[in-house]
Amino acid sequence: MTAAIVGWAHTPFGRLEGETVESLIVRVTNAALSDAGIPAQDVDEIVLGHFNAGFSAQDFTASLVLQASPDLRFKRALRVENACATGSAAVHQGLKSIAAKSARIVLVVGVEQMTTTPAAEIGKNLLKASYVREEADIEGGFAGIFGQIAGLYFQKWGDQSDALALIAAKNHKNGVGNPYAQIRKDLGFDFCRNASEKNPFVAGPLKRTDCSPVSDGAAALVLADVETALRSSKAIAFRASAHVQDFLPMRKRDILKFEGCAEAWKRALTSAGISLNDLSLVETHDCFTIAELIEYEAMGLVPEGQGARAVKEGWTAKDGRLPVNPSGGLKSKGHPIGATGVSMHVLCAMQLAGSAGDIQIKDAKLAGLFNMGGAAVANYVSILERIK
Repeated sequence: MTAAIVGWAHTPFGRLEGETVESLIVRVTNAALSDAGIPAQDVDEIVLGHFNAGFSAQDFTASLVLQASPDLRFKRALRVENACATGSAAVHQGLKSIAAKSARIVLVVGVEQMTTTPAAEIGKNLLKASYVREEADIEGGFAGIFGQIAGLYFQKWGDQSDALALIAAKNHKNGVGNPYAQIRKDLGFDFCRNASEKNPFVAGPLKRTDCSPVSDGAAALVLADVETALRSSKAIAFRASAHVQDFLPMRKRDILKFEGCAEAWKRALTSAGISLNDLSLVETHDCFTIAELIEYEAMGLVPEGQGARAVKEGWTAKDGRLPVNPSGGLKSKGHPIGATGVSMHVLCAMQLAGSAGDIQIKDAKLAGLFNMGGAAVANYVSILERIK
């Protein structure tokens, strides 16, 4: 345990009219520093998570964080990117700086603005996170990739349409209570289960309700070493963290096993000295409902091929044995690529601080989160606990 979260901020996710990448960065930077009670001049390092890949005309965005305060001028600042796990990559980079004792306080910001990009270009931008040489022509963009994964899963383990609809319905129901969520509507199982004009098939067996929406948004947190954190008004420590990178081409892996996800969970739980049963909640990367289903298996909640059992028996409901995505997940909350991983850390920190409002899990003690880039290529797990 070398670092803790001592402050945070989060914008709503969705189509944010009148905002820019810069304005979103400035907004959460100032709010997070204020929440932490730390002046800008005390920040030692800045890490920005920003995927971009064509979503923003302005690249080289690390220094945009300095726009929040003249007191941030001349601070070390860098931008990191690791596809849809970009936000967690930024968080973990901050942890490394603190562990190396090269920084005492690190400001981490995640941001993306996607809705200003024409619809036809969004899929092309996201497909840049696939193995372009072999996978760029898959119809439907990343939805097409996960549609293929869903189809293969169905072939091996049977039709899972009910389970996917249950996951979508669960996450939409949870998202109603999340003030940051892009879609705050309880759609219900029947709507999610049945194809309709408002819920058409998108790719393979995946319908619109199986896919996370296109989003704008930002989140930020302030990391401090434990000594500094214990002098703060609140401190949510990293009990463990793990990052596992897998092969980029899907053909080099058993794509139905999410082995990188499984390895990241294994390493993090071992490092924390706990089992999955010790967690109070999990925020996991449900970019598509099939991803959440397979992640149940990869994290060790159920054996391979039995992911449906976890949701059908209510284990992952907000009042279940292991609530999964009480925030509504990416499915309801939205998925602004660079902001997602930071958002997950913020929402878990809020749960442990007892300040999560209508999405609060009672007596939350330990929170785990999984954020992935690509089709289980970049895999990040963090396990958080409150120490003050």
